[in-house]
Amino acid sequence: MSDVGSTTVREPVPEDDPASLGEQATRRVSGRAWLLLLAGIALVMVAGALGLRADAQAAVLVLVIVVALVFDYTNGFHDAANAIATAVSTRALTPRVALGMAAAMNMIGALLGVGVAKTVSEVISPPDGLHGLTVVAAGVLGAITWNLITWYFGLPSSSSHALIGGVVGAGLASASSVNWSSVLDKVAIPMVLSPVVGFALAYLVMVAILWTFRHAQPSRVGRRFRIAQTLSAASLALGHGLQDAQKTMGIIVLALVTTGHSDGETVPWWVIVSCAGALSAGTYAGGWRIMRTLGRKVIEVDPPKGFAAEATASVVLYATAFVWHAPISTTHTITSAIMGAGATKRLSAVRWGVAGNIILAWVLTMPMAAAVAAAVYFIVHFFGA
Repeated sequence: MSDVGSTTVREPVPEDDPASLGEQATRRVSGRAWLLLLAGIALVMVAGALGLRADAQAAVLVLVIVVALVFDYTNGFHDAANAIATAVSTRALTPRVALGMAAAMNMIGALLGVGVAKTVSEVISPPDGLHGLTVVAAGVLGAITWNLITWYFGLPSSSSHALIGGVVGAGLASASSVNWSSVLDKVAIPMVLSPVVGFALAYLVMVAILWTFRHAQPSRVGRRFRIAQTLSAASLALGHGLQDAQKTMGIIVLALVTTGHSDGETVPWWVIVSCAGALSAGTYAGGWRIMRTLGRKVIEVDPPKGFAAEATASVVLYATAFVWHAPISTTHTITSAIMGAGATKRLSAVRWGVAGNIILAWVLTMPMAAAVAAAVYFIVHFFGA
């Protein structure tokens, strides 16, 4: 059997081997992804423009909700690797079992709170009615576009910051009021701190593990931590659902507020359930390209390192969701935790070239999503006004 992330298959591999599935995914979608992306964006833009011209507010509202749920789905397959890459690469879980577990835990996590959703819904104050719906739709389309671009190249960028960047970009393009204090306190500062905290905590946890089991047989330690990784991967998937599904809930609530269907103080139950379902479905669809980047290309992950990274990232996700209601990036947190755990071996154990490409994608995410969202807003508003 080939190793996880291998691009060469030496012998027949079972259907659920991540290498073979990754190669199948590459062959199937690499040529179609861009056409589907362009066709989807064009279709939504045309539908939005027609709705604006016809003053069909209800139809445009439904369209915005559908677009938001599509983003939630892309968030799921884009970020599926966050929860299961290390568990799969260490063979603690098979890919299909890991994906099923992650999808179930995403669903449960999405039902545990709405604090992050309220934060996202307060990032901008768009105009009322159809104009406001145009702003919200453009923001989500910008995020979807960046998600697909980074997924295509296998870069674990942040869906959260793509969404925030898209909404802010559309808000600026439409001269809407942007809540900069919320963006700074709940997005920008946590965006910087969460990877730093994830790296440092994972490093310390891994040092503690190495010291505690310094006299134990490596093979026995590996077997025990493979079992422990089942729990840590499930915990991380729960945190992913807790954080990421709420961001889409916030966008839908924002659309409902602009049309007078909500006061923004509560999140309707049907919004919670639909967002949880879309995220879970996207997670089960998988994210093989990004999984290989996180599972093999950053560091060689073994079970103790995988457990340390997943457990640390879970703590950071829970604390920011329940205590600060901050929409932090699951991707940033787990990737930095993987680097921190790997750095205990030696700094050169982290492939800093790959890490540099990932960090570059992080830096570009918000401005690029904002630029795409602004362009979509101008096009739809121009033809629909």
